[in-house]
Amino acid sequence: MILRGPNDLRSWRSAVAEAGLRILFTNGCYDILHAGHVRFFEALRGRYKKIVLLVALNTDAGITRLKGPARPLNTLENRMCVVAANKYVDAVTWFDEDTPVSLIELIKPEVLAKGGEYSSVVVPGEPEVLAYGGEVCKDFFFPGISTTGIVDKMLKA
Repeated sequence: MILRGPNDLRSWRSAVAEAGLRILFTNGCYDILHAGHVRFFEALRGRYKKIVLLVALNTDAGITRLKGPARPLNTLENRMCVVAANKYVDAVTWFDEDTPVSLIELIKPEVLAKGGEYSSVVVPGEPEVLAYGGEVCKDFFFPGISTTGIVDKMLKA
């Protein structure tokens, strides 16, 4: 399911709460969906029960600001389509700011998840989630698989 804006997000949030489920939120570029992403989603679903997984993607402009003018490789619409098709993902949305904090404040997920490569830093949204009693998960890391690594390998081929 692709959620397109604040009204969709609010309605979805209400439906999730009425169903007695919790929201697990993660975010990123997801420019090329790869095995590391899929394993991350799978690990989250394995750990948390009675949750729905919401993945927020950086917009094309947001990725360009983060990664430089050669990125993204795939448009936001295409990235949302691919991520939404993953069996572990319940909903996809996007954010254009440099961080997803305003989106997190709107959704108020019970769990904020980022990959284990962020375990030693405070991630955007972490203080806000912890302030209202939510949980932060930064446990799962799958080394050797990254979009940047895949792109670099393709350029050398």
